[in-house]
Amino acid sequence: MPRLWRLAAIYILGLAAFVPLAWLASFSDYFSWDLHTARLIQSVHMPGLFEFMAAISFLGDEWTPHALTVSTAIVFLAFRRRRAGVGLFLTVVSGELINRTLKYLIGRPRPAPDVVHVFRYYWSKSFPSGHVTFYVCYFGFLFFLAYSLMPRGSLRRRWVLTLTCLPILLIGFSRVYLGEHWPSDTIGSYLLGGMWVSLCVQGYRRWTQRALAA
Repeated sequence: MPRLWRLAAIYILGLAAFVPLAWLASFSDYFSWDLHTARLIQSVHMPGLFEFMAAISFLGDEWTPHALTVSTAIVFLAFRRRRAGVGLFLTVVSGELINRTLKYLIGRPRPAPDVVHVFRYYWSKSFPSGHVTFYVCYFGFLFFLAYSLMPRGSLRRRWVLTLTCLPILLIGFSRVYLGEHWPSDTIGSYLLGGMWVSLCVQGYRRWTQRALAA
């Protein structure tokens, strides 16, 4: 029971942060701190940094997320991890549907090229970021699976946890650096994706417990 109360408190805090941010974003193309932060991030110039940031975002471009999700789910099915594959697929697909619905309802435009440097302009709306939501749902669920299924203390487990965590941490900076989202877009996506993948993980755990008890 204490654990349920902690989870409920996390969800309430997440909603308390996300809802006002989304509401304000629906009335503003960007916040003043968005502009200052985006320009600060884009002012960093290092050899290979642009290519690195573009590579970080690659897995969220166009149809790549769909192909990656389906292929990963198939791999889990091939190794007789049916619940893991189905759980990952449902988490990512439902997260994308929620993201697209919110984009339509909020209707915030993308950063304009005359305000910040824009690598590639998208006609879709800006808040919340689809790339960030996908990375949090996809890599976040994989992080949970590695944490719960792989042997504790093993070097392989540590590597997998690190490799699934890094893309989540870097994708927000990548989207702002490339000028395809405002910082507030990515923050909203981290909140949204974090809450959603947590709910999906809880559903997966209950499904697994019921299957083992049957």
